[in-house]
Amino acid sequence: MGTKPVLVVHGGAWAVPDEFTERSILGVKNAVKSGFAVLEMGGSSMKAVEMAVQALEDDTVFDAGHGAVLNADGYVELDAIIMNGKTLAAGAVSCIRNISNPVTFACSVLEKTPYVMLTGLGANQFAEKLGIPQVPAEELVTDHAKAEWEQYRKYKQTVKSLFNTELVHDTVGAVAIDCEGNMACATSTGGITNKMVGRVGDTPVIGSGGYADNLVGAVSATGHGESIMKVTLARLILFHMEQDLQTTRSSMCGSLHYCAEVGEQPPLRHQLLTSLPDPVEPFLQVKLQRKLQILLFTIWRRESMDGEEL
Repeated sequence: MGTKPVLVVHGGAWAVPDEFTERSILGVKNAVKSGFAVLEMGGSSMKAVEMAVQALEDDTVFDAGHGAVLNADGYVELDAIIMNGKTLAAGAVSCIRNISNPVTFACSVLEKTPYVMLTGLGANQFAEKLGIPQVPAEELVTDHAKAEWEQYRKYKQTVKSLFNTELVHDTVGAVAIDCEGNMACATSTGGITNKMVGRVGDTPVIGSGGYADNLVGAVSATGHGESIMKVTLARLILFHMEQDLQTTRSSMCGSLHYCAEVGEQPPLRHQLLTSLPDPVEPFLQVKLQRKLQILLFTIWRRESMDGEEL
């Protein structure tokens, strides 16, 4: 008997404004439909997370692809990662400017190069060599992103202060397990408004923005990249889960407390927002007292796997 497939999709850790709520919910639902259709047809978890995240990148309400925020110079720089839990192979891209679906490009890096990550000009040149569609840079700039950038420039807000407001957009991602029991994760982002040119956060860094291992589980993280990278948070979660699968919730909380301590942040206060039937608890949202948010979307393996379509 095969494994029942599971797909979990997230639209990022941020306080969604009222005017974006309906569009955000619809966007996540559409991403779930795109990804889960692959699993229903017996497709791979890798293709499922790619299609789910690609749908989010095509939706201007999310900070990825077509909805990405602008850096300090007023243009888009995109990062993404995808990882295969069966082989531990990963592909990532960072600081790319005119490719609307970075997650698909990251998949090409995994499949067509011996490397894990390509960045900047070299990445764009490789994309051109592969014939990956490139779009004019201005096509990825939305009116909302431009207005947000102009406001933040006017008041000289910093990346740190933006995260403390809870109003910042953030990373999107997905995790999945297919009917063969193979896991995968994918994460994509435009970063944070007014970031320094060339800044790379946790998203494309293996073990930070995402990690997948068939023997344990899969994680897609979203939140303050510098804090996440200090402890390679996605892999840290799975490390604790490896120790005892019965204490997964405690593992998440412990890892996030450690992340806060290393990041020199105030103590964490956590709240489990949603609990679904085993083996999926779709996310744990954690808020620091200074209003830094981290969202973790995790699935894990049990000897008796009983999944849910989310």
